[in-house]
Amino acid sequence: MTELRGTHYGGGWTEEKLHALRAYLVAYRKIFSKNLWAKHYRTIYFDAFAGSGHREIATRRDYEVPSLFEDEQDRPAIESYRAGSPRIALEISPPFNEYVFNDTDPSNTASLDRLKDEYPLLADRITITSQDGNEALRDFCRTTDWSVTRAVVFLDPYGMQVEWSTIESMAATKAIDMWLLFPVGQAIVRLLTRDEFPKDSWSLSLTRTLGTDEWREAFYDRIESDQGELFDKPPGVRRVAELDDIARYFVERLKGVFCGVPDELMYLRNSRGTPLFLLCFAAGNEKGAVPACRIASYLLGKGIR
Repeated sequence: MTELRGTHYGGGWTEEKLHALRAYLVAYRKIFSKNLWAKHYRTIYFDAFAGSGHREIATRRDYEVPSLFEDEQDRPAIESYRAGSPRIALEISPPFNEYVFNDTDPSNTASLDRLKDEYPLLADRITITSQDGNEALRDFCRTTDWSVTRAVVFLDPYGMQVEWSTIESMAATKAIDMWLLFPVGQAIVRLLTRDEFPKDSWSLSLTRTLGTDEWREAFYDRIESDQGELFDKPPGVRRVAELDDIARYFVERLKGVFCGVPDELMYLRNSRGTPLFLLCFAAGNEKGAVPACRIASYLLGKGIR
């Protein structure tokens, strides 16, 4: 398991994610600008939960499961993860042919729109949308001509907003490389109660995120009652999966739909060292998956400063 360097909000652990994204985008655009096969494709960067585009702490509070936060200290940590990715993408040289920045918050989309003034040479390449992230991505997958297009999608949600059906839509294009912050510690583990199956609403959220209800068998063992047959008590369950088990389960799920997925686990942690997110990568195109995963494996496994 990769340990992240740095512990403060907006410090080394946040920089690790942004540096990994920046390094991958640089390598990606280098390939698509120099490789004779790849340079004929139009390339798009799609940020589905783009935030404001600025490196600042947001004030939004619409978390999906706020009662699961251990304390208020986790809130700014999660918000700060989202800062800066649009600017990083816009500063890559050579640039992408198109940039799509999506966010549902009107103040964020207004801020994103001002990026056109800050990057005038790229203004006509920037599209700002305000759809639900899943709807925006499914529309993108359905309406894009993937015979002439390749894309990098960055998914940096507040929590469990990304649905598995959306991930399947991206994988089905055979043309999208995906970077995803999977909320393994921030939400998933907290929904997986220890001595019983999660309540129905939590179970539905887990199934929507993981794309199957087989997590019940993967994460829980059935246990017999210790009160014997006298009370005829049905067997109970106990969670046996810990954080690494859950993270690897999700990586295996990604492998089932994408052409290439690195095995390395890279956790992003809060100031107390608690893992909040697992930074995941998946390559959609069979021909490009080998070099893409080689680059991503290095970034996830070694980390960079």
